[in-house]
Amino acid sequence: MKPSTIWADKLKKLTGVFFWLGLWQYAAVKIGKEVLLASPLSTIKALISLCGQSAFWSAIVFSLTRIMLGFVLALVVGVLLAGLSAVSDMARYIFAPLFSFIKAVPVASFIILALLWVRGGNLSICISFLMVLPIIYINMLEGFTQVDRKLLEMAAVFRLSNAKKIKYIYLPQIMPYFTAACTTSLGLCWKSGIAAEVIGLPNGSMGNRLYETKLYMDTAEMFAWTVVIVLISFLVEKGFLWLLNKINGKITDGFL
Repeated sequence: MKPSTIWADKLKKLTGVFFWLGLWQYAAVKIGKEVLLASPLSTIKALISLCGQSAFWSAIVFSLTRIMLGFVLALVVGVLLAGLSAVSDMARYIFAPLFSFIKAVPVASFIILALLWVRGGNLSICISFLMVLPIIYINMLEGFTQVDRKLLEMAAVFRLSNAKKIKYIYLPQIMPYFTAACTTSLGLCWKSGIAAEVIGLPNGSMGNRLYETKLYMDTAEMFAWTVVIVLISFLVEKGFLWLLNKINGKITDGFL
């Protein structure tokens, strides 16, 4: 793609961003009450003020580590259960009702139930794990079942080791499903984890700080925290997918 085309695409995207910022500013001026709708300028000022507080950064670390821990645990458990279901019909029949139930139950119900058994500080780990697990399981099960059986038969004929089967057959065919699962679940994981913190109110979390802005009717700071949550979600998703693309490239090139 030509550099001029790339810059043109970026300008088009920026045009959309500035359009919505302008509409936000217009609505804020029209309403004329910061407590109902803070302006973009007030939000930026609140964000700059937050960046100067050590509690702001510690809240980000607190929430990010716990939500991502829930995500990683869901990845590990989801892949293992999907692998088990791929080789055992009985396991698949046993897990099917469980994951259908998890998908159907509202996030708020899980949060309230989890509060009975889990400490507030670990609530976001539990909820992130539960929300992501069905997505990982279903995508990975599909990936395992779609592996080319003829390639596996050929591997058996040539007596390839299990390590080589994983490297040359399973990984190249499963990675697209794994990437799709991560793409779908990362945003949901982050949103559900923050929602769990808003309800569970663990001290030092982003969800707790967001809830406090509602109590004190500090709309500008509420918007600032929302911007931070969206930005972190975007950066985490892009960073994780960049890493997966690098791994996919190495698998394709045969370096792994």
